[in-house]
Amino acid sequence: MGLSTIDIVVVVAYAIFIFVLAQYVSRDKAGHTKDSSDYFLASKSLPWWAIGASLIAANISAEQIVGMAGSGYAIGLAIASYEWMAALTLLIVGKFFLPIFLRNEIYTMPQFLEQRYGPSIRTIMALFWLALYVFVNLTSIIWLGSIAVNQVAGVDQNIALFALGAFALLYQIRGGLKAVALTDIVQVTLLVAGGLLVSALTLGKIGGDAGIVGGFAELTRRVPDHFDMILSPDNPHYKELPGLAVLIGGMWIANLSYWGFNQYIIQRALAAKNLGEAQKGVVFAAFLKLLMPLVIVVPGIAAVVLAPNLARPDQAYPTMLQLLPPGLLGLVFAALIAAIIASTASKINSIATIFTLDLYAKFRKLPTRAEDEVELRAGDERKLVLVGRITACVAILIAMLTARPLIGQSDQAFQFIQEFSGFFTPGITVIFLLGLFWKRANEAGAIAAAVASVVVSFLFYKFLPDFPFMNRMSVVFLISLALAVVLSLVVNARANSNRITMQGVAFRTTAGFNAGGVAVILILIAIYATWW
Repeated sequence: MGLSTIDIVVVVAYAIFIFVLAQYVSRDKAGHTKDSSDYFLASKSLPWWAIGASLIAANISAEQIVGMAGSGYAIGLAIASYEWMAALTLLIVGKFFLPIFLRNEIYTMPQFLEQRYGPSIRTIMALFWLALYVFVNLTSIIWLGSIAVNQVAGVDQNIALFALGAFALLYQIRGGLKAVALTDIVQVTLLVAGGLLVSALTLGKIGGDAGIVGGFAELTRRVPDHFDMILSPDNPHYKELPGLAVLIGGMWIANLSYWGFNQYIIQRALAAKNLGEAQKGVVFAAFLKLLMPLVIVVPGIAAVVLAPNLARPDQAYPTMLQLLPPGLLGLVFAALIAAIIASTASKINSIATIFTLDLYAKFRKLPTRAEDEVELRAGDERKLVLVGRITACVAILIAMLTARPLIGQSDQAFQFIQEFSGFFTPGITVIFLLGLFWKRANEAGAIAAAVASVVVSFLFYKFLPDFPFMNRMSVVFLISLALAVVLSLVVNARANSNRITMQGVAFRTTAGFNAGGVAVILILIAIYATWW
């Protein structure tokens, strides 16, 4: 498969447009030199629409579009629980987590850990997140993106991988978070419109004269096993999505860790103008999340009927793109590239943020304007921004070189990412939940939870390989929680180790937030009641 001339023109025009737009919106005002707050936190000035769009753009990338469509092909609509339960998780993050983070002027998750527990846990978790972001998340984004580019445009996969990484780096290296966040509304609009178009055309092809609605009805009739939201134990994919665990078990641990305590996601909300804007942004993102299965999963399920003999499930979405006529293919392909670039750029910026502010600045004992309201020497600020840019270059280069050996052998890359990340997420969730809501929690308990999460998860993986990883996360979460509580009760915390204040924190939300939250919950009830 290849792109026609008109498709190439559309893709190139879009690439030029979004690159120029990113540089324009992140330009410096006359006489102002970009400092650490500008580069890493967009000057703490993001409006709600930028926050909501950027949350989705950072989240939805090749690992979601190609990977989740592949899981839709293999498993069915049940994989959409990752999207639909995330909408509910976002409401919890907005109501209970953001008021504490923003009141305490948190700018990175490791910084929160230091202010809550002490410096050791900050360094440990900063190193962990850097490793996870570079070797799991960043590699998966550009690897799956290169698969799509190869299958749709016919470009050599190695060339595609390096081109995607290089463009994402150049896209954000000058402007930082502002370049990413303020252009993501364009990226998300194109992503949603393009994805809905693919779904409409695939369903229309299945339905024939009956149209899109008829096509969906025919799809549910042809592959009814792909429309079970809650899988039974006899389902061959029960190990990946073990029944009720998606509603009341391990998926909550994964979602809370990802949406509440994940730097490259929560960084958008931390850069908000104020709490109200941040909360409006997460409600906007929650509604967008409800749409995502239509954009991503439905084309994967449709491929079961339209292309039943694919060699690998991850080929489903690129194969469905072949149904598009010239021009429209270029537009939808541009949407796919937009998602890959936006998510890659977001990840690169967050890697640079953590390394620069949580490791380099602390090691060199440099205050940052993002953390301290002090007048710093211009040279120090320029140095921090330069270190961030160098870190971004190194991170994407490492990801390019390690993507094939790390991700290339996985049959369902999305499931691989979830299972590998599941080694760490129980401990992360324990550390943050106790840190936010239990005053007695201390650094000894937090470190024990982090270590236990990895060790116990590995033992399960090694000796009980058939135990569903989502259930494994639940068990490991409880073990890590018990360890953290016991050690926090037995070991005395260091004096003044908890510098997180709850004074002035209010969990009361606006009528608009509450109305939006109720609407999201009702829609979710309707969805699960229909396809239980």
